[in-house]
Amino acid sequence: MLAALQKELEQRKVDGLLRQRRLLDSPQAERIVANQQPFLSFCSNDYLGLANHPHLVATMQQAAGASGVGSGASGLITGHHRYHDDLEKQLAAFVKLPAALLFSTGYMANIGVLGALAGRGDAIFADKLNHACLNDGGYYSLAAFHRFPHNDVQALEKLLQSSKARHKLIAADAVFSMDGDIAPIPEYLALCEKYDAYLYIDDAHGFGVLGEHGQGALNHFNLKSPRIIMMATLGKAAGVAGAFVAGEQVVIDYLIQKAKSYVYSTPAPPALSATLSESVRLIEQGDDLRKNLFHLIAYLKDNLKLTKWQLLASDTSIQPLVVGTNKEVLALTEYLQTCGILVPAIRPPTVPVGTARLRISLSAAHHLEDVKRLITAIRQAESVL
Repeated sequence: MLAALQKELEQRKVDGLLRQRRLLDSPQAERIVANQQPFLSFCSNDYLGLANHPHLVATMQQAAGASGVGSGASGLITGHHRYHDDLEKQLAAFVKLPAALLFSTGYMANIGVLGALAGRGDAIFADKLNHACLNDGGYYSLAAFHRFPHNDVQALEKLLQSSKARHKLIAADAVFSMDGDIAPIPEYLALCEKYDAYLYIDDAHGFGVLGEHGQGALNHFNLKSPRIIMMATLGKAAGVAGAFVAGEQVVIDYLIQKAKSYVYSTPAPPALSATLSESVRLIEQGDDLRKNLFHLIAYLKDNLKLTKWQLLASDTSIQPLVVGTNKEVLALTEYLQTCGILVPAIRPPTVPVGTARLRISLSAAHHLEDVKRLITAIRQAESVL
């Protein structure tokens, strides 16, 4: 087995697919030290620049002193701390849904929810560009798992029309992590009402950024329905860690009993929840941060005009620059590193073959001069590579 593993790793290297970790020696921010080198970073999902916010750092220090550094037991034994409970109530109120439940990661949330709400005799309908954890949750659920072309409402309706499933669940990202575009959520909800289905939205990249005061994609579309269940991660715009699921009270009550990734896991340390409570307050008060972020997004889109490479249509913090082959995108990211700029190269299987890209992530912590510097470096790279 070891020889086979080594052979596969060597082949990945030949194919330009070998992934490597960078060693960070600084807080997560728009300027970082990675592999002992300083960089202007466009890698982070810290969309509001809260990951190193001094108020959140101080809150975590104080909360750790009050609650310790570990939860010690599963949430159904003695691990559910008042900090966890307060945060769940706060998150539910913030996104205007009846109840919420914390999970340690977004991956655990999606696997737990889909596995609990769908099983044999049920059906899940998923966008082909959904994040891997939504796909894994669908596969692990034992429900019939149907994937439809990206954002294709008509194809989805045909699948729903022909389904004889007991329960039907549409699962989709709100903002797609590698394309940056937004799902047609209102159309999906209309299909749910027409075909007696439910809608599960992964708002990992919309929460904190989209909607009034950063309430997320559902607020962005002004949607409210008992058929909606949402998930959002808390390590992106919220700047800390974890995830939550929100929906009707009966859904949350059921997940507490049946979502295995919740029932059989120790919760994140209470101090994280206390810190996140402050983070949600900063998000709610962060209209100026979002205004700056969307100004930077518009500037990049208006000014990054290229001939060889294509910037995909995205109005979100995720701005994908499609380059082509693995070799080409690696050459581009290496060139940018020589300019002191770090942008991740995304390759298959994360994206389709032939669409390897730079995933430019903008943050409210960036300045206009940072974006101008990035644009200049990419233009220079196009002329020499």
